[in-house]
Amino acid sequence: MPATHHSSAPPTTSTDSTEARPLRPVDAGSRAPEPPSAGDVTTVGRIPVLDVRPVVQRGRRPAKAVTGETFEISATVFREGHDAVAANLVLRDPDGLPGPWTPMRELAPGTDRWGATVTAGRPGLWTYTVEAWGDPVTTWRQHARIKIPAGIDTDLVLEEGARLYERAAEGTRDGERSVLLTAVAALRDETRPAASRLAAALTPEVDAVLSRCPLRELVTASEPLPLLVERERALFGSWYEFFPRSEGTPERPHGTFRTAARRLPAIAAMGFDVVYLPPIHPIGTTFRKGRNNTLSAGPDDVGVPWAIGSPEGGHDTVHPDLGTLEDFDWFVARAHDNGLEIALDFALQCSPDHPWVDKHPQWFHHRPDGSVAHAENPPKKYQDIYPIAFDRDMDGLVAETLRVLRHWMAHGVRIFRVDNPHTKPVVFWERVIADVGRTDPDVVFLAEAFTRPAMMHTLAQIGFQQSYTYFTWRNTKQELTEYLTELSGEAASYMRPNFFVNTPDILHAYLQHGGRPAFEARAVLAATLSPTWGVYSGYELCENTPLREGSEEYHDSEKYQLKPRDWDDPNSIAPLITRLNAIRRQSPALRQLRDLRFHHADKEAVIAYSKRSGSNTVLVVVNLDPHHTQEATVSLDMPQLGLDWHESVPVRDELTGETYHWGRANYVRLEPGHRPAHILTVLRPSTPQIGGSPTT
Repeated sequence: MPATHHSSAPPTTSTDSTEARPLRPVDAGSRAPEPPSAGDVTTVGRIPVLDVRPVVQRGRRPAKAVTGETFEISATVFREGHDAVAANLVLRDPDGLPGPWTPMRELAPGTDRWGATVTAGRPGLWTYTVEAWGDPVTTWRQHARIKIPAGIDTDLVLEEGARLYERAAEGTRDGERSVLLTAVAALRDETRPAASRLAAALTPEVDAVLSRCPLRELVTASEPLPLLVERERALFGSWYEFFPRSEGTPERPHGTFRTAARRLPAIAAMGFDVVYLPPIHPIGTTFRKGRNNTLSAGPDDVGVPWAIGSPEGGHDTVHPDLGTLEDFDWFVARAHDNGLEIALDFALQCSPDHPWVDKHPQWFHHRPDGSVAHAENPPKKYQDIYPIAFDRDMDGLVAETLRVLRHWMAHGVRIFRVDNPHTKPVVFWERVIADVGRTDPDVVFLAEAFTRPAMMHTLAQIGFQQSYTYFTWRNTKQELTEYLTELSGEAASYMRPNFFVNTPDILHAYLQHGGRPAFEARAVLAATLSPTWGVYSGYELCENTPLREGSEEYHDSEKYQLKPRDWDDPNSIAPLITRLNAIRRQSPALRQLRDLRFHHADKEAVIAYSKRSGSNTVLVVVNLDPHHTQEATVSLDMPQLGLDWHESVPVRDELTGETYHWGRANYVRLEPGHRPAHILTVLRPSTPQIGGSPTT
């Protein structure tokens, strides 16, 4: 785990004898523990180290990061009296080996909150520990700077410093020892004025050695906390969802894997990383739904892909109209040739015709009349789907789920979009994901759970690498600001958002009534606010006809029928999507979540925010009103951009190639259909061009 700052001092995880240790939980029904006596283990260490963050479920679950992700680890550190304290961070890699320790700094003077910024290393389970210690050299320096000019105890103060420096020199390398011992000699040189003797101990060279090799007393360590580092795709990526069955030919309207593969180069050309497929398994015929969710299907109705299972097979089988398992392997290979990963839908539910219904009747809920209960979300009914009764055979369902997942993993699938995980026991997913992670830590699970916050957060904490979010329903500046502040704050240590702008189930009223400008604005927001975003096919064509007024269902929804499209439509916003993905790939700041900061715009319809990673700073301004041109003044928090308040810097609009000079206050004019947003790169010396955009 390489850190931003390094030290040559040997790391330690030694603890003071009064180190804080976790309190033993009280079993339900037992009496409360007796108050601790004087000889019991205390609740704080010699130097208290409290509230270490990030921490997930009090350390029972690991905090998360991905390789190359930069984030902050912090703790509250203080001690009695006025003597100086300091802190550092010790990280141990997946092999248990400690790396160079990272000095921590007080984040705001007087708050006792210390932090260090680190960058995640290779994948695996790391640990991190905060060490607090007394800093006698800093304490002495504070006193000496007051007493020596005042002539108070001059020789005594200088001798104290000499002895501290001698102690600090012990165990250092020859060059470092020489610097410190030279300072010792100066402190004891009575032929020199006292101010000169002190100054010789405060040189930049001495400071540099003490920064690398500080003299530490009363070292007290926190308990180690777990940190799971995963591959970058767990945080960053662009997803494209489409139904292979809609990619047919005039002669054979029902598409196959081989006809659908013709769509892959265009998806790759738009800059997507992941192709997400709805279920590809056989579809039941009992209670099959017709077009627009009618209860009576005609002979040509293809059914809902989520009604999985027929006499031809279940979750480990390919729908025969799509082809064979060999055809699927060929499709996966073509995707990889185009630089695309395959994400497969995993919906743990069955049609009444699924082989499990007869083979494992205990896996289903049976009503008093002996019939199997179908799925319901009142007032909605899903007569073509049976839910699973998990508590009747949890072990058997875990084993079968793992068998199915590993079957598709063996055929090149390393990403699973899990349908409705919130309707299954959380412990079930914890067991399944942990088992997969032990052998295949690169596999990514996306939780499709539009549900209560506690469930969404807990699914993320127990193992899901990504989560759907409420982004679709956050459309005003206040809604977006509040929600993204939450997602990019402490929740970012375990919950990674995937901002789908639409889904086969969700066509938000904003898109229904906002037309093309609404589609453009939401694409810009999703692509720049979240490291991972997604598009359901048809979005680029601005499909926005609902089933009925007030409904979020599409008219002629692709869930119930084939839906061929004219991908060459000249009104397509595919060029904008292509540009957004190019900007994302070449802007390190947009690959991060925790670096998001909002800036003030004096119109409610205009939102401004920035992301910063190293030397790359991106500033985004979006018109949220799809119907009217908006003019506003954007007031920037310049330090958040790494700039001084008075600075004016060139910024390049990556959507147009134009260059402006921006300072603290800036005028913008954003016109729907013409200029929906600014995506500005703050230019510094040697700032690279993105995608060859010209500057003007």
